[in-house]
Amino acid sequence: MSVVDGSPSFRSRARWGILAFLFLSTVLNYVDRQTLSILAPIVQADLGIDDRGYATIVQWFLIAYTLAHLGAGWLTDRLGSKLGLALFVGWWSLANMLTGLVQSAAQLGAARFALGLGEAGNYTAAPKTVAERFPAQERGFAVGVYTAGAMVGATIAPPLIGWLALAHGWRAAFMATGALGFVWIVGWWLVHRGAPLVTADTDATDEAGGRGGWLPLLRQRPVWGLALARMVTDPVWYFYLFWFPKYMIDDRGMGLMQMAQVAWIVYLAADMGSLIGGWGSGRLVRQGLTPARSRLCLMAGAALLAPLGASIAGGPSITMTFVFAAIVAFSHLVFLTNLTTLAVDTFPRRHVATIFGIIAAGSGLGGMLSTRLVGEFASAQSYGTVFLAMAVLHPLGWVLAWWAVRRPRGNGE
Repeated sequence: MSVVDGSPSFRSRARWGILAFLFLSTVLNYVDRQTLSILAPIVQADLGIDDRGYATIVQWFLIAYTLAHLGAGWLTDRLGSKLGLALFVGWWSLANMLTGLVQSAAQLGAARFALGLGEAGNYTAAPKTVAERFPAQERGFAVGVYTAGAMVGATIAPPLIGWLALAHGWRAAFMATGALGFVWIVGWWLVHRGAPLVTADTDATDEAGGRGGWLPLLRQRPVWGLALARMVTDPVWYFYLFWFPKYMIDDRGMGLMQMAQVAWIVYLAADMGSLIGGWGSGRLVRQGLTPARSRLCLMAGAALLAPLGASIAGGPSITMTFVFAAIVAFSHLVFLTNLTTLAVDTFPRRHVATIFGIIAAGSGLGGMLSTRLVGEFASAQSYGTVFLAMAVLHPLGWVLAWWAVRRPRGNGE
């Protein structure tokens, strides 16, 4: 007996199946991007690449990743999320496999540049999929689930890639992790069978409608307002992701192995922030609050918690330092999950991927600028000043997000 595609239970299972594959694509996204960083010493020694050359290769990835968001969003809106994400995953998986074949620094840089071009598409296709498949009261949780995939990928990548490299060599590690993407594509294509689109929302703002294309969209306050909110808040995450371990080793005297054994606490807190942040705003929607207000409420709570990271500037105990870092990670992911969902609520479906490309490009620009500034500032002064500076960014980001989506009085908000 065949399954009746129109039955509510089947449609619900299909929708959550799609979300499971969005989660897995985000896991693969982070595993593939981390493969080189984990194997860097081995790859550098084999190909004769010094630290300056390696930094250049990483920079090429970041440039491609940041710029590609603009084209990836435009392409997703035209091809659709199903075909678009399949093409993006196939592209970056092939680029990761080709990394295992490189014979020089130039070839390695080209392969990682190609990886950056493909990986950006995950973060334009995923929110468009959520906009198409989930009603407002479920969107926050859906965004939280696939966002949590990033931290899961970051957590499982070191042992997985380390085992592959030790057992089969570093080239095989790139080939194997890249091949997983093509397995994912088969499942992604099949899971869409019978999954319905949700009815178009009425909560998308009039201002965010109209013509597509980058220039018309960039003239709209919600678009560049939310892009600015990402630009000022994502540097906090980049700082805790890339600089916090270095701070704990260089300034607080932790050993590398000791750091590796406890760093998972920060990742776990981030995952909890993704899930709780999405679930919390969805609960407020079900209780009658408008989607925009529910997201802003959770973001406000996160913006009040995140500045507790400034306490690290006072040099508390190692235990309390990790507690404060975990609070910041939790808060940031609550903020990010709801900012993403707020954008899904705000913009019409036909433009949502293009708009996410613009917003994500703002995030990448903020990350590149802040990484350079933090590096120079930390070397010239103390990390304590950086922790203090980071404490003001989430409150500023909340003000920008509120200003971006607020409506004139008497217009329904």
